[in-house]
Amino acid sequence: MSTGDVLDRLAAVIDSRRPGSGGDPEASYVARLLHKGPDAFLKKIGEEATEVVLAAKDADHGGDRQKLVNEVADLWFHSMVALSHYGLAPRDVAAELARREGTSGIEEKALRKAQRREAAGD
Repeated sequence: MSTGDVLDRLAAVIDSRRPGSGGDPEASYVARLLHKGPDAFLKKIGEEATEVVLAAKDADHGGDRQKLVNEVADLWFHSMVALSHYGLAPRDVAAELARREGTSGIEEKALRKAQRREAAGD
């Protein structure tokens, strides 16, 4: 099973639940989140990110590592809802990760900082 295939299938389901695609907020959790707008799914992303941190901390102290997997899955899912809302897809994130591949994180951060300074000076 390819990770990309799973994410692509999930993205297609999420996209099908968008209000413009006939998603019914009464019948679909995703449609309900999208119908409520960014505040709803962004709040969920924040909650899930916190739960990832807590699960990781628990795993550091002998807790169930599967809980970390479950919480990361929830975070990815809600992040994919956000991507869909903004007309983006997992392949866009994968392309950005591929672009960064082989680049030092320290160098990448310094480059972004320099680009922001340059843009602010325009």
